[in-house]
Amino acid sequence: MTEPLLSVNNLSVTFRQGGQETQAVKSISFSLQRGETLALVGESGSGKSVTALSLLRLLDPVSAQVSGDVLFAGENLTKADEETLRALRGNAATMIFQEPMTSLNPLHTIEKQIGEILFLHKAIRGEEARARIIALLQEVGIQEAERRLQAYPHQLSGGQRQRVMIAMALANEPDLLIADEPTTALDVTVQAQILALLQSIQKRRGMAMLFITHDLGIVRKLADHVAVMQKGHIVETGLVADVFHQPQHPYTQSLLAAEPGGVPLIPSPDAPIVVEAKDIRVWFPIRQGFLRRVTGHVKAVNGVSLSVRAGETVGLVGESGSGKSTLGLALLRLTEAQGQVVYLGQRIDDLPAKDMRAFRQHMQIVFQDPFGALSPRMSVADIITEGLDVMPDPPPLLKRREMAAQAMIDVGLDPLTMDRYPHEFSGGQRQRIAIARAIALDPTFIVLDEPTSALDMSVQAQIVTLLRDIQRRRQMAFLFISHDLKVVRALAHQLIVLRQGEVVEAGLTEDMLKNPQSAYTKALFAAAFEHHSLG
Repeated sequence: MTEPLLSVNNLSVTFRQGGQETQAVKSISFSLQRGETLALVGESGSGKSVTALSLLRLLDPVSAQVSGDVLFAGENLTKADEETLRALRGNAATMIFQEPMTSLNPLHTIEKQIGEILFLHKAIRGEEARARIIALLQEVGIQEAERRLQAYPHQLSGGQRQRVMIAMALANEPDLLIADEPTTALDVTVQAQILALLQSIQKRRGMAMLFITHDLGIVRKLADHVAVMQKGHIVETGLVADVFHQPQHPYTQSLLAAEPGGVPLIPSPDAPIVVEAKDIRVWFPIRQGFLRRVTGHVKAVNGVSLSVRAGETVGLVGESGSGKSTLGLALLRLTEAQGQVVYLGQRIDDLPAKDMRAFRQHMQIVFQDPFGALSPRMSVADIITEGLDVMPDPPPLLKRREMAAQAMIDVGLDPLTMDRYPHEFSGGQRQRIAIARAIALDPTFIVLDEPTSALDMSVQAQIVTLLRDIQRRRQMAFLFISHDLKVVRALAHQLIVLRQGEVVEAGLTEDMLKNPQSAYTKALFAAAFEHHSLG
């Protein structure tokens, strides 16, 4: 057996804060050969991301104490100096992070951010760098790559931002790629492209991959070996086929069995229409030249109509960049749009901003990227009750804390943690905080923008059940944006398929899943169910 590229021995990570110590990773060991993929799986908060960050010494040395050995190509990284680590990171070993909006610099163009990596490690600049950047963007499936060079992160969709992150990580063709949930924000067709891309680069370069995910369908497709983490321990390891077919540990068995279940609520025939939209258009101008004249438009949403009844969930699916999130924002008057939006019989599309405030309590949103949506300077209690300030008569502090506690219980969080800050929670826990904030105001209509994409399978199932229970109790209307058709099937009564801003197909979810009409819908569904199949 050849010497492993990466060998981790008795790695432990302890966080110290306010005199308290929390051990997030507990004496774990594993190794990774060149050209091999090891998947690290487990629930949100199990220690997967902390493990990944500790390998390249990316944790804050003041608050995190790391012990054990991390040997990379014979070098012990736990004892390496800062200069050695700087030369290594982004070159021989790179990392793709879970939340692209917090990893990309909002002030720099895409060209500048990828170009910086090429210059620092390979001294490539000018036309050579530009050509390499365009090739990388094309490789990760970004359309019209040359036009995207001058774009800033906020001008890209969630999926496009994640692809830019992958392009940055692959820029210098590393020996080791640590990928922390790199396909979370991507729809299934692009997930399949990205996974195929990573596999082809891996084959060509003999690159090793440590792939952190909660999606067991990806593990089955991509990894050679799997390590299952629970509460900081690795509880089971082995070949993927062996672990999937004969899981030994009860926790692994429960993970494999977890899947969103149940059926969507069917609204009463006489249920009122909560939100109705007619011919919604969101066109972004393309400006060129010295005078920045408008030379065309990006038609993000182009003539979409829909209605959502009380107690009903309408699912919205389509590829990354198809206009799903933009449509959700347009319905809530959070982006400029043309067309009619009617809330409980009243038109709100032409209301002045000050008059819209009265509706904000009743119309809420849960964003795709919880870390970007939660203020790092506010405690969880303040985040959840922040919206109460728009009420005509905001409740007193004690009542607010009671409401925050109830909302946290509703989404499966410990109310004793309400005075902590977002960075002290895992990605999945942050998403539950975002859902708690939305339901705390007892709204009538919620836009759920990929609310389960950051969650592991067992928590996804819990959140789906939770959303359905809240909907049943309070007769809320949901617009559910997702690329995960198993979650959509469990929640959405009606389904709309979007492509390039236009409706391709719409109807009852179960009818469409059984008998899709358009070629695009058939391809989308086939990719989803083939990708997620564990059978």
